[in-house]
Amino acid sequence: MKILFLMLLAIGPLSAQMKTVTLHPLLTDMVKRVGGNRIEVIDLIGKTGDPHHFEPTAKRLQETTGARLYFVSGKGLESYLPSLQNIVTGDAKIVEVGKTLPSIEGRCNHEGHDHENSDEQHLHNLDPHWWHSIDLFRRAIDIVAAELGAADPTHAAEFEKNAAQYRGELEELDRWVRKEIARIPRNDRKLATAHDAFAYFCKDYQFMAFPVQGVNREQSPDSLELATMIGELKRNHIVALFPEKESNPKILATLTTDTGILLAEPLIADGTNVNTYAEMVRHNIKAIVAALAVKP
Repeated sequence: MKILFLMLLAIGPLSAQMKTVTLHPLLTDMVKRVGGNRIEVIDLIGKTGDPHHFEPTAKRLQETTGARLYFVSGKGLESYLPSLQNIVTGDAKIVEVGKTLPSIEGRCNHEGHDHENSDEQHLHNLDPHWWHSIDLFRRAIDIVAAELGAADPTHAAEFEKNAAQYRGELEELDRWVRKEIARIPRNDRKLATAHDAFAYFCKDYQFMAFPVQGVNREQSPDSLELATMIGELKRNHIVALFPEKESNPKILATLTTDTGILLAEPLIADGTNVNTYAEMVRHNIKAIVAALAVKP
C-alpha cells in the first residue's frame, strides 16, 4: 500500500494536469514530449487534418474549455487563427511557436487565406513551413518549454529536462540526415516539388528548390504551361519530381511522362499521417536519397 501511494504521489492526479491545445500535428508531438505526464494535450487537428485550412467544430472547441495554452504554428499558416483569437478568453494564451523563428520569404499558394492589412500581407509573404528545418524545430522546443514553465512554474525544471532530452534526439537525427544526404552528389541536390514547402530544408542542407509553379490541388496547367514546365525541368537537369502525400499526383505524373524524369515517392509536407516528427523526417530523407543518390 505504501509503494502504491508513493507511485501515485510521483505521477500526480490526472486532475492536476495542465490542459493545453495544439493546432498542428507536429506541435502535438512536441508538446507531448516536453510536457510529459504533467499536461493534457487536446489535439484539435488530428493526424489527418490540413493545418492550412483547418477549422474546428463547436463540439471540438468545447473540449478545450479550461485550457491554459493554445499552441499554433504561426507565420500565417493557420487561416483559422483570427477566429480562435476571438474565442479564447480569460487567462488562456495563444502561442505562435514559429513567430520569432527566422523566416524565409515565400508566397503562400493555398486558397482560403485572406490578407486585409499590412501585417497579414507580411505574413502572406512568409514561408510558413519552418518545421522542415531540424534546427528551427529544436529552437521551437525551447519556446514550448518556456511557455509550459511559465504557465506551471512548479514543473518548469521537469519541462526543461524533457526538452533537453528531445533536443538531443533531434541533434542525432540531424547527424543521420547529413550522413544520408552525403550520398547525393552536390550537383544533383535539386528538390523538385509541386508545392513550395521545402525551402527551409533546402536552405539547411544545400539543395536547390524547384517548386513547379501553379501546380497544386486547385489548379491544372494548360498545354502551353505544361510545355513550359517540362522545358524548365529539362534545362535544370531535374531527374526526379516529388509529389506530396495526400495530394493528387496526376499533374506531376503528366510532367514525367516521356520526359525521363522519375516520379519519386511522395514526401510529407505538413506532418500529417505520422506519429512523430522524426518519423516524417526519416520518411522524407529516405525518399529523397532513394531518388537522387548515386546507385551502387
